Amino acid sequence: MRRKRKQQQIEPIETTLVIEDVAFKGEGLARNDGDLVFVPYTIPGETVKATISRKTGSYYEADVDEVLTPSPHRVSPECPYVGDCTGCQWQHIDYAHQLEIKSRLVKEQLVRTGGFGNPPMGPVVGCDDPWHYRNHARFTIGPGGQLGFVNKTQRRFVRIDRCLIMDEGVNKILAHLQDKCAETTQLSVRYGVNTGQWLIQPTLQTLDVTLEVGQTHYEEELHGTRFRIASPSFFQVNSKQAERLVDLVRECLDLKGTETLVDAYAGVGTFAVLLAPHVAQAIAIEESASAVSDARKNIEGLSNVTLVEARTEDALADLEEAPDVVILDPPRAGCHPKALDALIALAPERIAYVSCDPETLARDLKILCEERYHLQEVRPVDMFPHTHHIEVVATLKKRDE
Repeated sequence: MRRKRKQQQIEPIETTLVIEDVAFKGEGLARNDGDLVFVPYTIPGETVKATISRKTGSYYEADVDEVLTPSPHRVSPECPYVGDCTGCQWQHIDYAHQLEIKSRLVKEQLVRTGGFGNPPMGPVVGCDDPWHYRNHARFTIGPGGQLGFVNKTQRRFVRIDRCLIMDEGVNKILAHLQDKCAETTQLSVRYGVNTGQWLIQPTLQTLDVTLEVGQTHYEEELHGTRFRIASPSFFQVNSKQAERLVDLVRECLDLKGTETLVDAYAGVGTFAVLLAPHVAQAIAIEESASAVSDARKNIEGLSNVTLVEARTEDALADLEEAPDVVILDPPRAGCHPKALDALIALAPERIAYVSCDPETLARDLKILCEERYHLQEVRPVDMFPHTHHIEVVATLKKRDE
């Protein structure tokens, strides 16, 4: 359920609510006199005292005053900023139950949007350690050069001195930069957890910062292979889970070493590079100039990898020979309709669709399965513990004609 309408403050209403479900952005769902109410930091099954104070379109938002009947899955958040920062929505939920909720939300989208009556859900790939996993932070600069985040509800700045979901390498950089960045309004830190390299943007002029800043790129290592990543280029924020994601995709495609593989929306070439030893030929397709530049560097020395700089829908339509297997890893908006049309015409034997948005994934899977594919398995991969975000890998196999 996507919500973009303007929020209005209303006269506060104190009430008791029963949390029935979980909403798209991780809040609890309740009803008050038939009206839909979103209640953050709650868990389905709980009864809470809450104050409804905001309205957006046809729904309301409330803040919890007291949890009257706590869920057995409720835990005490470890982070002192929970509720102020709003970056983590689920630190109050035990991690095993977070995974159950994410799996259920994916399944609900496949049923509601995709029309799959009984989606073939596989087990969630959870994190061995759900803390200190993020290798990338975007900080807002507050008064006096402070670093922090913005509360999404109240739109106010919250100073952060240590983030429990950031890698400690990011936290060390944060500690050094804290109170020293008044010359800018935003600051990005990217850190190679397996290399120790970092990237800090923008360039800072102050002499108080003694760390190297203003790098154009940094390097991270996955499965022993180094990747160059420029500041504008996409790279997974959880390096350990990124390795497991690659392993899962390889397993889904059932590679024998003889296939021609297409890595669509290839980014810096992660899948193409790491799966190159397992296929005869890999074709990486990417349109972002910065990512293409990175990918060109990352595929050096790999004689069986070809890089195509183009939009995915155009490159797929121009392929002279049909690939055996395809990886789709589009942005949150999903695949362009023409990309799906071209893919259906090419008819590869297997497709691994990697998505960070279950709704657009379900939409695209519906199109592919209506035409010529069978949905074999859907595996959620938790790249973002303690948040509502979820990565998903769907495996499709061409139906026998």
